[in-house]
Amino acid sequence: MMDGADLYTLVDEEGNEKLFELVDVLDEDGKVYFALIPHIEDPAALLEGEVELVVLQAITDEDGNEILEPVESDEEYERIADLFIARLDEDEDDEDEDGAAE
Repeated sequence: MMDGADLYTLVDEEGNEKLFELVDVLDEDGKVYFALIPHIEDPAALLEGEVELVVLQAITDEDGNEILEPVESDEEYERIADLFIARLDEDEDDEDEDGAAE
């Protein structure tokens, strides 16, 4: 397990619980979005294939609790997912440059 990882348990439509890891948070147009990937114990497994990116929107319920819910429209989901992917690619490029300088 990764040290300091922010883990979330999400429940799918069939009631199955799956563990996800928070990779980024984005505040866009007054809304807060979370990008999560399935939690994998072995980081090397992440390099073996495509990783599912889940984008959820944080909302506040009537009791003042923050909850995560799916993004309502496909267009909004695609726009926010593209922003997250660009940010993650940028972070990866920065890490590559830092590693090359050492």
